[in-house]
Amino acid sequence: MTALRIRWLGTVPYLEAWALQRALHDGRSGPEIGDHLLLLEHPPTYTLGRNADGRHVLVDPGSVGAELVEVDRGGDVTFHGPGQLVAYPIVTVDPAAAGEPAARSKRALGVRDYVHLLESVLIDTIRRVDTAGRLGPDDVGRHDGYPGVWIRPGTADARKVAQVGVRVERGRTMHGVALNVDPDMTFFEHIVPCGITGYGVTSLVREGIAASMAEVVDAFADAFAAGWAARGGQSDDLGDGLDVDRSDVVWRRSHAGAAPDDSDLAPFSRGAGPGRPTTGANATVGGAGAGSGGSGGGTVAGGTSVRLLGRLAEAGVTDRVELTDRKPDWMRARVRLDADVLGVKRTVRDLGLVTVCEEAGCPNLSECWSDGTATFMVCGERCTRACGFCLVDTRHPEPPSPDEPERVADAVARMDLSYAVITMVARDDLADGGAAHVAATVAAVRRRRPGTRVEVLISDLKGDAAALEVVLAAEPDVVNHNVETVARLQRAVRPSAGYARSLALLGRSALAGRTTKSGLVVGLGETRDEITSTLADLAAVGVSIVTIGQYLRPTSHHLPVARWWTPDDFAGFAAVGRSLGIAHVESSPFTRSSYHARAAAESAADPVTGPAADVVVRS
Repeated sequence: MTALRIRWLGTVPYLEAWALQRALHDGRSGPEIGDHLLLLEHPPTYTLGRNADGRHVLVDPGSVGAELVEVDRGGDVTFHGPGQLVAYPIVTVDPAAAGEPAARSKRALGVRDYVHLLESVLIDTIRRVDTAGRLGPDDVGRHDGYPGVWIRPGTADARKVAQVGVRVERGRTMHGVALNVDPDMTFFEHIVPCGITGYGVTSLVREGIAASMAEVVDAFADAFAAGWAARGGQSDDLGDGLDVDRSDVVWRRSHAGAAPDDSDLAPFSRGAGPGRPTTGANATVGGAGAGSGGSGGGTVAGGTSVRLLGRLAEAGVTDRVELTDRKPDWMRARVRLDADVLGVKRTVRDLGLVTVCEEAGCPNLSECWSDGTATFMVCGERCTRACGFCLVDTRHPEPPSPDEPERVADAVARMDLSYAVITMVARDDLADGGAAHVAATVAAVRRRRPGTRVEVLISDLKGDAAALEVVLAAEPDVVNHNVETVARLQRAVRPSAGYARSLALLGRSALAGRTTKSGLVVGLGETRDEITSTLADLAAVGVSIVTIGQYLRPTSHHLPVARWWTPDDFAGFAAVGRSLGIAHVESSPFTRSSYHARAAAESAADPVTGPAADVVVRS
């Protein structure tokens, strides 16, 4: 059975969505991963297709609060913005051209047939949401000689309600359609939409169809799945149908005519500065931030801020493990304080360094330190975000120490490391998110120890492609960025980040030729199917190493544990990841991002003869 993986991603900047499309297009494909349908909204953006006439942009886009992007789809200029559903199918229309077995070549769909299919899906969508019957049988359809979907087609009063612009490359598609649900229509007044001067544009709301965006998304997803399963009337010679895998980020609060409410995001992430240190009832052990979204968290219930619990409730999570409940036997970490552990501790202290092992309360600290390894955390010890699962300090950050890269390199030399892991706090206060500091640390290690392999575990760098290029230019051996949780729980678990942004960063890294790694903490309320969906997305963008571990609540103020997954469950997750083509899956209750990092990198480089098994489970 072939999978169609439908993802509602919320509001995504255009260039991030484009990078994600490219990663899905150029990354792994095939029946085990399936095809993707990305559904989202964009901030105000004008895009120019390959055949666009620049004169059709009538104003400076910045003067009306929009971005201008030149893209590789067909067509002229169009507008994307809030209130418009954008759909990007990343699907295989010619399996032979995409490198799939020739036996599937009968499923090939020509470009014109594919565009016709998209138009049919749009027409079907409009009919599904027009529950009041505002449009007659001939009031929505194709307008002869013009692509897209129109209201009152074939008349002098025809007006466009949906645009189509696609690219087909090596048998795979990019770009797609945009359906005007209820956007600010004044943005269309600043361009010649699609280069068409004789007809106007409209929206569903203007035509009297008062469907919400959520209703339109559901209708489009169902209509596309039905149309794709039939392949425009062709039989599906895979023989056993289409498996629809739907996974959504949580719908964000908004009101008519306004952007979603971001008031509960970490202050740096909404452009409001660092805010004040979290104190009083919301302080964590050792004075670190409470993991309350960076905004104090309000009153607390059972130790966790009402805001955090509210985000969980929005995501449908109500189960929780009480703090007084006894942990399962397999969740009891072994602690060792031998000479090797104390030696690493001395080296770290002597050089004034920070390790994520200590800052994040890693349960593997004694095991790794006893083995003479540690993960160095750079850019300081204070993070500009306050994720609900993380113990790292969120007080006002200090400037990065200029000599920190050399001190890390000194520690790597003293510890005689053949493999070094460099992680970072999120530094949204810095223009490049801390990218240059990470790159400088990689360079310093390479100067001191040319033979040492280096893995970097980075933040999302605010989605800045140029900042990521700075890190990639330092040529780390492995680029790690954690997606952390499933799509539905992103806003509850890490509200200042984004699922699409993380996938885009990982895809950019993989396309740059870097061994790319990501990780999940589970037990926050996700389902087994959602874990599978996330692994499929990671595999599709080219991730080759994944870590999966059980969430452990750092303090009573952090997100509660929703459930304990068993060692057998972790073995199952690893097997699923391997079946999707991920080269190495490190999966156990105590697995963390850097656990067995060297062995994982070697296994991913050579999954057949590498020193570590491609499925690793530790109970």
